[in-house]
Amino acid sequence: MDHTLTAQERALAARCLEIARAKGAQKARVTLNKSCMDLIGTLNGEVDKVSHCLDRSISIALFVDGKFGSFSINRLEESALEDFIDKAIATARLLEADPCRDLPDPARTARDATGGRELGLYDEACLAMDAGRRLELALGASIFKETAPGDNWTLVSEEAEYSDSVFDTLVMDTQGLSCRHTETSFEYGVEMTIQDSEGNRYSGYWWNSKPRLAELGADGICAVALERAVAQIGPQSLRSGKYRCVVDTECASRLVTPLLNALGAYAVQQNNSFLCGKLGEKVFSEGLTIMDECRRCGETGSRLFDSEGVATTEHEIVSQGIVNEYFINTYMSNKMQMPPNVEDAIRPKVKPWPKAGLDREALMRRCGEGILVTGFNGGNSNSSTGDYSFGIEGFAFKDGRITHPVREMLMTGNLIGLWNSLLAVGDDARACKSKLIPTLAFENVDISGE
Repeated sequence: MDHTLTAQERALAARCLEIARAKGAQKARVTLNKSCMDLIGTLNGEVDKVSHCLDRSISIALFVDGKFGSFSINRLEESALEDFIDKAIATARLLEADPCRDLPDPARTARDATGGRELGLYDEACLAMDAGRRLELALGASIFKETAPGDNWTLVSEEAEYSDSVFDTLVMDTQGLSCRHTETSFEYGVEMTIQDSEGNRYSGYWWNSKPRLAELGADGICAVALERAVAQIGPQSLRSGKYRCVVDTECASRLVTPLLNALGAYAVQQNNSFLCGKLGEKVFSEGLTIMDECRRCGETGSRLFDSEGVATTEHEIVSQGIVNEYFINTYMSNKMQMPPNVEDAIRPKVKPWPKAGLDREALMRRCGEGILVTGFNGGNSNSSTGDYSFGIEGFAFKDGRITHPVREMLMTGNLIGLWNSLLAVGDDARACKSKLIPTLAFENVDISGE
């Protein structure tokens, strides 16, 4: 079944703009979202749950007599929308005037996203999906019934989910903007739980997600999750000290996300960012370059426009440690008197170092001895100072080889200091993730243990 936006739904979005103008809004922007997800969960190779979720909503940004309000509704009948917009405009008029609110300059908006499928992220295989095919995909990758006990462990459970989704977004405004993004997603993930000979339980998770069904490759995912669980048997604590740390690509975004958040104009304007006043300065190691690769055809996370409809561009956010930009939407541009760009990093990627083949094993060999971080357990970072404290899990390694798992360890420091201790950047980022962050290596990282 086709769950993309219908011609009638798109016409209704355009009608919302007409109603808003007729009722007194000088400008307006409408965002129409529609999504559908079908999911089958399995437990130990048997169907455990089935769900179907279809969602539609309209959000409208209203600019009325110098005032601004944003409102949303999921009733998509014209009569309901007319009453909704009438009340929304009345509410907006009660607010304080804000001269900084405006639609983006039309010259900045996307003109190459009219059909929604320009990036090749929609797979028509979704049209042929039915209950039988989903069951085949959900159950076909299971290994629970065929997995024999290991030397010192037994398999306790296998919890898996298969899902396929369709996302469709249309953004229109009263200045002539009309841009659309349509995407499919096929995903399979599993958590394997084992028990060792002493009764201790360990869990390992693995997953994959692709915009095209033929690329999903669910076979083998359970085996990887099981391997990750077994590897955790017999954890030890290490003494506190400074260590070389290799941070696996699967969790490395935890160290990059605070940098991107600190570049947001809201945080900078409120003086709630440790990167305030750093524009154009070299803040991090020369080895750190963060790009926005947002227009790659067929690659998950690519977008031709942001939530305002502003056209995206591929560029470097941080170049060899130098901060090139803050993320500034139209409102913050007017408020801060700075040129606008896009409101966020669309598809950030930490640029690999020139030498090819640097996966986590290669980085461990390069570092020699240290800690391989495979996950973060809680903790936080201070957006104003950049100070952080993260619980970590992973493995100790020596001579480039894993020796044993580690537990109850805490990684602390300051993000600017951490990124200035960057030793190497791998080239093993997983394409299924929204942030393309490869395995990273740092030196002199403060680790608290025994």
